[in-house]
Amino acid sequence: MQLDSSGLRVLNREECLRLLSATPIGRIVFTDRALPAVQPVTFALDGETIVIRTGGGSKLAAATRHAVVAFEVDEFDTELRTGWSVTAVGKARAVQDPAEIGRLAELPLAAWAPGSRDHYIVVEAEQLTGRMITRTPATEMSLSMCPE
Repeated sequence: MQLDSSGLRVLNREECLRLLSATPIGRIVFTDRALPAVQPVTFALDGETIVIRTGGGSKLAAATRHAVVAFEVDEFDTELRTGWSVTAVGKARAVQDPAEIGRLAELPLAAWAPGSRDHYIVVEAEQLTGRMITRTPATEMSLSMCPE
Protein backbone atom coordinates (compact mmCIF):
# COMPACT_ATOMS: atom_id res chain seq x y z
CA MET A 1 0.00 0.00 0.00
CA GLN A 2 1.47 3.33 -1.11
CA LEU A 3 0.95 6.41 1.09
CA ASP A 4 1.44 10.03 0.10
CA SER A 5 3.29 12.59 2.25
CA SER A 6 0.06 13.28 4.20
CA GLY A 7 -0.47 9.62 5.06
CA LEU A 8 -3.35 9.14 2.60
CA ARG A 9 -3.49 5.91 0.60
CA VAL A 10 -2.66 6.49 -3.06
CA LEU A 11 -5.16 4.81 -5.39
CA ASN A 12 -4.01 3.11 -8.58
CA ARG A 13 -5.66 3.75 -11.96
CA GLU A 14 -7.98 0.72 -11.71
CA GLU A 15 -9.21 1.78 -8.26
CA CYS A 16 -9.79 5.32 -9.53
CA LEU A 17 -11.83 4.03 -12.49
CA ARG A 18 -13.88 1.75 -10.23
CA LEU A 19 -14.76 4.66 -7.93
CA LEU A 20 -15.53 6.93 -10.91
CA SER A 21 -17.90 4.33 -12.35
CA ALA A 22 -19.78 4.01 -9.05
CA THR A 23 -20.49 7.73 -8.66
CA PRO A 24 -23.25 9.60 -10.57
CA ILE A 25 -22.22 13.19 -9.73
CA GLY A 26 -18.88 14.87 -10.27
CA ARG A 27 -17.42 18.34 -10.63
CA ILE A 28 -15.87 19.64 -13.80
CA VAL A 29 -13.26 22.37 -13.42
CA PHE A 30 -12.78 24.64 -16.41
CA THR A 31 -11.85 28.21 -17.33
CA ASP A 32 -14.63 30.74 -17.79
CA ARG A 33 -13.55 34.21 -18.98
CA ALA A 34 -9.99 33.62 -17.71
CA LEU A 35 -11.21 32.56 -14.25
CA PRO A 36 -11.47 29.07 -12.73
CA ALA A 37 -14.99 27.67 -12.60
CA VAL A 38 -16.42 24.52 -11.04
CA GLN A 39 -19.76 22.99 -11.97
CA PRO A 40 -21.42 19.85 -10.61
CA VAL A 41 -22.59 17.50 -13.37
CA THR A 42 -24.08 14.08 -13.84
CA PHE A 43 -21.80 11.83 -15.84
CA ALA A 44 -21.10 8.28 -16.93
CA LEU A 45 -17.95 6.42 -17.86
CA ASP A 46 -17.50 5.03 -21.34
CA GLY A 47 -14.44 2.85 -20.87
CA GLU A 48 -11.97 5.36 -19.43
CA THR A 49 -13.73 8.36 -20.96
CA ILE A 50 -15.89 10.68 -18.85
CA VAL A 51 -19.15 11.54 -20.62
CA ILE A 52 -21.21 14.60 -19.65
CA ARG A 53 -24.58 15.45 -21.16
CA THR A 54 -25.50 19.15 -21.24
CA GLY A 55 -27.35 21.76 -23.25
CA GLY A 56 -25.66 22.80 -26.51
CA GLY A 57 -25.82 26.50 -25.66
CA SER A 58 -24.67 26.15 -22.07
CA LYS A 59 -21.70 28.01 -20.62
CA LEU A 60 -20.15 24.63 -19.85
CA ALA A 61 -20.44 23.49 -23.48
CA ALA A 62 -18.83 26.68 -24.76
CA ALA A 63 -16.05 26.79 -22.16
CA THR A 64 -14.88 23.20 -22.52
CA ARG A 65 -14.44 22.95 -26.30
CA HIS A 66 -10.89 21.65 -26.85
CA ALA A 67 -9.88 22.82 -23.37
CA VAL A 68 -7.88 21.01 -20.75
CA VAL A 69 -10.18 20.43 -17.78
CA ALA A 70 -10.13 18.68 -14.44
CA PHE A 71 -12.88 16.39 -13.24
CA GLU A 72 -13.33 15.36 -9.62
CA VAL A 73 -15.50 12.93 -7.68
CA ASP A 74 -15.43 12.11 -4.00
CA GLU A 75 -17.26 10.56 -1.11
CA PHE A 76 -16.76 11.23 2.59
CA ASP A 77 -18.18 10.04 5.88
CA THR A 78 -17.73 12.93 8.30
CA GLU A 79 -18.59 10.86 11.36
CA LEU A 80 -16.11 8.09 10.60
CA ARG A 81 -13.59 10.52 9.07
CA THR A 82 -13.10 8.31 6.04
CA GLY A 83 -13.41 8.97 2.36
CA TRP A 84 -11.81 9.18 -1.01
CA SER A 85 -11.26 11.59 -3.89
CA VAL A 86 -10.44 10.94 -7.55
CA THR A 87 -9.29 13.60 -10.00
CA ALA A 88 -8.97 13.24 -13.76
CA VAL A 89 -7.25 15.75 -16.04
CA GLY A 90 -7.63 15.68 -19.79
CA LYS A 91 -8.78 17.44 -22.91
CA ALA A 92 -12.51 17.97 -23.32
CA ARG A 93 -14.22 17.82 -26.67
CA ALA A 94 -17.73 18.29 -27.94
CA VAL A 95 -19.10 15.19 -29.65
CA GLN A 96 -20.15 16.00 -33.22
CA ASP A 97 -20.35 12.60 -34.92
CA PRO A 98 -23.99 11.40 -35.10
CA ALA A 99 -22.97 7.75 -34.67
CA GLU A 100 -20.99 8.57 -31.52
CA ILE A 101 -23.88 10.69 -30.19
CA GLY A 102 -26.23 7.74 -30.76
CA ARG A 103 -23.90 5.39 -28.92
CA LEU A 104 -23.45 7.80 -25.99
CA ALA A 105 -27.22 8.31 -25.78
CA GLU A 106 -27.46 4.63 -24.77
CA LEU A 107 -25.33 5.17 -21.65
CA PRO A 108 -27.14 5.27 -18.29
CA LEU A 109 -26.78 9.05 -18.09
CA ALA A 110 -29.87 10.89 -16.91
CA ALA A 111 -29.66 14.62 -16.27
CA TRP A 112 -31.00 15.84 -12.93
CA ALA A 113 -31.54 19.41 -14.09
CA PRO A 114 -34.55 20.33 -16.24
CA GLY A 115 -34.27 21.28 -19.89
CA SER A 116 -32.88 19.82 -23.07
CA ARG A 117 -29.62 17.90 -22.74
CA ASP A 118 -28.71 17.04 -26.32
CA HIS A 119 -25.01 17.92 -26.25
CA TYR A 120 -22.24 15.56 -25.15
CA ILE A 121 -18.85 16.53 -23.78
CA VAL A 122 -16.24 13.83 -23.37
CA VAL A 123 -13.06 14.05 -21.31
CA GLU A 124 -10.25 11.62 -21.95
CA ALA A 125 -8.72 10.86 -18.55
CA GLU A 126 -5.06 11.39 -19.42
CA GLN A 127 -4.02 11.85 -15.78
CA LEU A 128 -5.96 9.99 -13.12
CA THR A 129 -5.11 10.29 -9.44
CA GLY A 130 -6.85 9.36 -6.25
CA ARG A 131 -6.45 9.35 -2.50
CA MET A 132 -8.28 7.51 0.27
CA ILE A 133 -8.38 8.11 4.00
CA THR A 134 -9.37 5.15 6.14
CA ARG A 135 -9.77 4.60 9.84
CA THR A 136 -6.50 4.03 11.62
CA PRO A 137 -5.63 3.56 15.28
CA ALA A 138 -4.86 7.31 15.42
CA THR A 139 -8.29 8.26 14.05
CA GLU A 140 -9.92 5.74 16.37
CA MET A 141 -8.22 7.43 19.33
CA SER A 142 -9.18 10.88 18.02
CA LEU A 143 -12.82 9.80 17.60
CA SER A 144 -12.95 8.35 21.10
CA MET A 145 -11.72 11.65 22.54
CA CYS A 146 -14.45 13.70 20.80
CA PRO A 147 -17.41 14.61 23.03
CA GLU A 148 -20.77 13.36 21.84
